[in-house]
Amino acid sequence: MAEPGGTLASRRDVLLERAGHLFAARGFRGVSVHEIGAAAGITGPGIYRHFTSKEALLGAVLVSISERLLAGGRLRRDAAADPASALEALVEFHADFSLDHPELITVQDREFAHLPAEDRHRVRRLQRAYVEIWVEALCAATPGLADDVARTAVHATFGLLNSTPHSAARPALGRAETATLLRRLALGALRAAM
Repeated sequence: MAEPGGTLASRRDVLLERAGHLFAARGFRGVSVHEIGAAAGITGPGIYRHFTSKEALLGAVLVSISERLLAGGRLRRDAAADPASALEALVEFHADFSLDHPELITVQDREFAHLPAEDRHRVRRLQRAYVEIWVEALCAATPGLADDVARTAVHATFGLLNSTPHSAARPALGRAETATLLRRLALGALRAAM
């Protein structure tokens, strides 16, 4: 597996990717360390050179997802010319992430309960920071909008955007059409709060 620039991805990154796919397909409890190792091209016990346990591997997968969303959200917000553009950029980013990585959305949604407490707290902190980027953008685009209304609208929009993994196996529309529709629906939902 190559990273941008042509270098090989680290074994740890390969493990995170393959574990994410397997956890999404069969659930955390439905996958053994031997299967994860085989999918990554190593023996099952070889995982323990990188992670202390299967739970620690799941924690790294979920923390990685949350960090990617937060970093991407900050990047889009900071690059936007104004609050309305920031909101549009956030919607586009999250819609694309959901469509391009449905397995990660599935794992994040379904496997959170299996996390060790420390990882659970870290993921929640990252998720709250990501939500706040959206809440701030929505409030900036809508002066006078109450924070609790904005936060509720943002969570509802995430529900809409994160529903894509459930239909990805049988897409009725092509990728581009689905992305356009999701963006339009998400922006409509946010604007309804304005």
